[in-house]
Amino acid sequence: MAYDPSQMMITNKFKTPASALRFLLLSALYFLLIHAANGKVHHHKFVIRSAPFTRLCSSKNILTVNGQFPGPTLKAHRGDTLVVKVYNQANYNLTIHWHGSNQVRNPWSDGPGYITQCPIKPGNMFKQIINLSTEEGTIWWHAHQGWARATVHGAFIIYPKRGHTYPFPKPHAEVPIILGEWWKEDVMEVPNVANITGRQPNTSDAYTINGQPGYLYPCSKKDTFKMNVDYGKTYLLRIINAVMEEEIFFAIANHKLTLVGKDGLYLKPIKTDYIMITPGQSMDILLEANQRSLGHYFMAARPYFSVDGARFDNTTTTALLVYNNSHKHHKKSPILPNLPPYNNTQASTIFTKKFRSLATKTHPINVPKKVDTHLLFTFSVNLLNCTHDKPCNGPFGMRFSASVNNVSLVHPANIDFLSAYYYKVPGVFEMDFPKKPKREFNYTADELPEYVLGTSPGTKVLVLEYDASVELILQGTNVLASDNHPIHLHGYTFYVVGSGFGNFDPKQDPKNYNLIDPPQETTVGLPKNGWVAIRFKANNPGMWLLHCHIERHASWGMNMVFLVKDGPTPQTQMIPPPKDLPKC
Repeated sequence: MAYDPSQMMITNKFKTPASALRFLLLSALYFLLIHAANGKVHHHKFVIRSAPFTRLCSSKNILTVNGQFPGPTLKAHRGDTLVVKVYNQANYNLTIHWHGSNQVRNPWSDGPGYITQCPIKPGNMFKQIINLSTEEGTIWWHAHQGWARATVHGAFIIYPKRGHTYPFPKPHAEVPIILGEWWKEDVMEVPNVANITGRQPNTSDAYTINGQPGYLYPCSKKDTFKMNVDYGKTYLLRIINAVMEEEIFFAIANHKLTLVGKDGLYLKPIKTDYIMITPGQSMDILLEANQRSLGHYFMAARPYFSVDGARFDNTTTTALLVYNNSHKHHKKSPILPNLPPYNNTQASTIFTKKFRSLATKTHPINVPKKVDTHLLFTFSVNLLNCTHDKPCNGPFGMRFSASVNNVSLVHPANIDFLSAYYYKVPGVFEMDFPKKPKREFNYTADELPEYVLGTSPGTKVLVLEYDASVELILQGTNVLASDNHPIHLHGYTFYVVGSGFGNFDPKQDPKNYNLIDPPQETTVGLPKNGWVAIRFKANNPGMWLLHCHIERHASWGMNMVFLVKDGPTPQTQMIPPPKDLPKC
């Protein structure tokens, strides 16, 4: 029987309907007052619907928000609140996630389907509230159900609090640069076909910059995205990797880039010839238009791909940097930048190792120095037996799967995890997700025993006490195929205190931790056959998803859920669910 919140809410915490109503009203009043005092409230309307688009010489319908691809850019100031009414006029169940927003005490609007809400059914609406706290810079929003994210996404720009400035000279202008993909086939069917065959999903036919493939693809040259600049001025590029499947190298011919922020948090400036940005990450880049020979220059992006023997889209997308007042009859071909080779792990590592938090009086950090909760999670690509008599088309006649600590997350069917927790619905999930692998082995060995290939489906969550000081080791493995996994934690920013290759050494590796100015991130690249150490305070109550942002890995089960308990006071407890929370 499906659950009914209206019949269960009173029995959860309150003895009478009147006491329940008073609690809800007071909580709502406190919630609105505290955010109104901190900033402005913005109202938006998102209508998700199909719309026709033409790319690569053919047309098809894709899912969009408000008919746009990429979708609309949201803008706000630090401390503001956004109220977004999401109308689902598509033929699919959908959700929207605000990637990089901590959603303090409000997991109900976080967005992952069957984790913090049931999907919005076709014809329905859900009002989501995004409360900005410490976020400042570029984050983004995207669909979080199936493969809708391929076209349902957009930039989310958060300016400094009113009366405050950037920690760098104010740029002349800002330009969102969204890296994406395009499939000639219906992208919503890509995971369904892969699920039937057991194979890797079909690769994309092109990468895109702001929705356009660019010069190097057929039927694409005239619509290439162009960014016009004036000589001598500085521009802020807000770069987002909305690609489904690959990390990306990006550069602009004859121009240095200065990285000043990542995931809605500032970094010490880094001058570089290129960036490597994983799916889910966003970066703030200063670009100085300093080329005296006015002309056209390519910005280009292509994959960083480190999996041996696997298929991937090995093409290059381009856009144009165009200097104003360049010669009207400019005949020189645009110059392509020098991008690292697609499999250059060293180039990726050199870039990411430079990240450091700003760590100033105006932008302080608070790295947990003492840890009371130690966790170690392994991330593996696995295989499962097929569920019918005929063999699948995956390796060894099996199907691909993926796991965290050898558990492949399975979603419930009739309720989301968060509602089941709040309303005390039994039998939906278990609270025994392993704090470390139950099966230990040499995770990054060149050859591994066959028994490590399998995994177990599960609905386990890991419980954290409120305000626990957590150190989590993210450990890559060489099970079936090693890869660089972009790991995203909902509801939190975390400090990346260390990283390396091989197996994490709990005795030696912590000696080299950076506890002075480690970068704060919400999505971190776990290097191929390597490890990353992160720390955070579990001070945001609710249920929060941690997952790989490579979509095939997430769809195969490389996800887990934290359950962070309420704190001791109303201000440290999860707010009640909204009345219009979707039902399954």
